[in-house]
Amino acid sequence: MAPMTRRTFTRWVGAAGTLSVLGTLGFPATARAAKGRVVVIGGGFGGATCAKYLRRLNPGLEVTLVERDTRFLTCPFSNAVLGGFRSLDSLTQHYDQLRKKHGVKIVHDTATAIDATSRTVTLLKGTTLRYDRLVVSPGVDLKWNALPGYDEAASQIMPHAWKAGPQTTLLRQQLAAMPDGGVVIIVAPADPFRCPPGPYERASLMAHYLKTHKPKSKILILDAKERFSKQALFMNAWQEVYPQMIEWRAGTAGGKVLRVDPQTMTVETDLGAEHGAVINVIPPQSAGQIALQAGLANDKGWCPVDQTTFESTIHKGIHVIGDACIAGKMPKSGFAANNQAKICAAAIATLLAGGTPAEPLLINTCYSLISPDYGITIAGVYKPSSDGLVEVQGSGGVSPANAPADFRKREAEYAVGWYDSIMSDMFA
Repeated sequence: MAPMTRRTFTRWVGAAGTLSVLGTLGFPATARAAKGRVVVIGGGFGGATCAKYLRRLNPGLEVTLVERDTRFLTCPFSNAVLGGFRSLDSLTQHYDQLRKKHGVKIVHDTATAIDATSRTVTLLKGTTLRYDRLVVSPGVDLKWNALPGYDEAASQIMPHAWKAGPQTTLLRQQLAAMPDGGVVIIVAPADPFRCPPGPYERASLMAHYLKTHKPKSKILILDAKERFSKQALFMNAWQEVYPQMIEWRAGTAGGKVLRVDPQTMTVETDLGAEHGAVINVIPPQSAGQIALQAGLANDKGWCPVDQTTFESTIHKGIHVIGDACIAGKMPKSGFAANNQAKICAAAIATLLAGGTPAEPLLINTCYSLISPDYGITIAGVYKPSSDGLVEVQGSGGVSPANAPADFRKREAEYAVGWYDSIMSDMFA
């Protein structure tokens, strides 16, 4: 077999994404002739993908994508901005091709209300959109004040940077201004939250920047959890690449943060106060605000859905995908949202044609960078069960713990290939 280049990897991932909808679901030809109006709220990994694939699966559908922003900044690879080897411009995507190439109607506005009875969506500018099926993909909102002392104003001093954009720039500027020898504190939340490996990739790529420019500095991760995603791979890599630079504390070892004080730049734990030159607080999260307002979420702030179609179990005719939904063991990631979107699109097209959606298999792959040339991965295949989505026994896995440098370098290259591929899949 010929070696896998980034180009062949990119083609493989794109093809696999399409086959997961058209192949494994046995998508019926009759569904391509159905008529109907579908409104999609949210233009991220879930919403943009779903809108595109609805039109690909059935060009006769009227698909309207409601998205406030005229551009999309990806959270994946935003940690590379903090590491100093990627720009925010390189993470910026636009919606033009969804309209021009795929016939998706793009409305740049904010959904303020959903009426599940009349099947309407009200927008901030006063427009009302009618739908036969609605897809809600609002991502997450941050729960201000869930951590005492951390409100929206505090994020201007202790940035969260958990939504790419100005907060990413602010955190990057703080790192650049920090004196050599300073301590960077990362406050990691309890599960569930968007991108479980994200705080630990962030620590890695911050360390990459500090090792190069401020080698006397340290990073302290204060974690509400007892364990985290890809933990063995991250900790082995830290010992190998950043010895003595990164310290992780579990919740029961002084990692649980009780409150923060932006004015004194301190965080209080069970073991006392910690002072940081730069403090990155990643607060608890919930489904995006429109999902909460529409009554699509449970008392914990997440949206229960049918695991085969992603239709809400609270309001029929409304599907919730991506970070906002409860997807069993499937993590909240960009790849997961993209894959859920395709499954949801196929289910909607089938339902509008009067058919019964087939039980799907879902895929998640997550790359994390330790440095620009050191990557690690985890992958899994998931299926519906009485306990929600569960991982198929024997599927997926993690990259080997003691891989040589050339393997880690290829993993980093594949991470870039994955990113290019999924951006093409969503927007091209």
